[in-house]
Amino acid sequence: MDYSAQIQEAQKKFGEVLTEQLKRVEKMKAEKDFIDYKSLDKIVIGVVGGDGIGPAITAQAERILKYLLKDEMARGKVEFKEITGCTIEHRAEVGKALPDDVTEELKQCHVILKGPTTTPRQGDPWPNIESANVAMRKELDLFANVRPVRVPEEGIDWTFYRENTEGGYAVGSKGINVTDDLAIDFVVQTHEGTERIARAAFEYAKKAGKTRVTCVTKANVIKTTDGNFLSVCKEVAKDYPDIELDDWYIDIMTAKLVDPKRRTQFQVLVLPNLYGDILTDEAAEFQGGVGTAGSANIGKRYAMFEAIHGSAPRMVQEGRDIYADPCSIIRASVMLLEHIGYADKAKALEEALDICMYKEKKLTITGRDTGATSAEFADYVMSKL
Repeated sequence: MDYSAQIQEAQKKFGEVLTEQLKRVEKMKAEKDFIDYKSLDKIVIGVVGGDGIGPAITAQAERILKYLLKDEMARGKVEFKEITGCTIEHRAEVGKALPDDVTEELKQCHVILKGPTTTPRQGDPWPNIESANVAMRKELDLFANVRPVRVPEEGIDWTFYRENTEGGYAVGSKGINVTDDLAIDFVVQTHEGTERIARAAFEYAKKAGKTRVTCVTKANVIKTTDGNFLSVCKEVAKDYPDIELDDWYIDIMTAKLVDPKRRTQFQVLVLPNLYGDILTDEAAEFQGGVGTAGSANIGKRYAMFEAIHGSAPRMVQEGRDIYADPCSIIRASVMLLEHIGYADKAKALEEALDICMYKEKKLTITGRDTGATSAEFADYVMSKL
């Protein structure tokens, strides 16, 4: 059978992907330094409720942030901006993962507090549009996904630096069905993209007094993209002689995180996009599940802070969204405060959340009317500030 027409069409689509990615490389090369929040007259915090339980839990985190930042708001140093258009309904209506009006509003902010959003899958009543998270990370160039996981009583203190704009997710909606029997997806790796995530991980390790950075790949099998990722990490490590770099393959790494003897040795981990997504969800289980973990998405100009769990539409359908657990997005709020320069307020919120979640535990979240509402839990947290 002659497949020349199918191959030619696939080559055309592949060429479009290459052109897009080469343009992105040029943009990265022209990047400026990180924004200095201390130099800003006003810090604008955008609030994106998202889908499902997102608006319910995001409202509580916003309420806590406004309580902590009330003096700064009164002085005009901090402003909150509500961004309501990033819903699955609006995204489906315009056929875009990130509608143009939402993009424009996001770019008027410095940092964003974001609830979970729904990503359509096969069989859903929505068009096959890209993940809003992936689109936002690419549009705002939020290249570093930072997820801390800490369980002091088990000796666990991990900080994951997951590359956010490349890897297997970079062009996830642009794979090619060459024929009915052959489908091809793409993995993207660039020197610039890897260098900046590796340097971010080492810089954090240096500032936090850490002694080891662990690079996680499958470079023994995926020799080009993963191999280049590991090579660049080794190159960057030469600039940090006081910090050890070791490397592990993703398959054995998932096992070593559950090994009590080995897991306490890991400190800072740097990973390509897909592996970081998987490993951080596994890691969050040690802390109580993805509902307890927050996430930061850092770029040089913008930053976005979010819950790492899904939008749980079933809870809304069953009228249980008021009982949704807000802990993940409150954790993200801790990271937001620290990022914009309010370390003392971040520490106070983290300590209050730890008291409520692990020490006193006077209220529990069950996701049903057998437990507290998210608003009641937020009140509990504020009572400890």
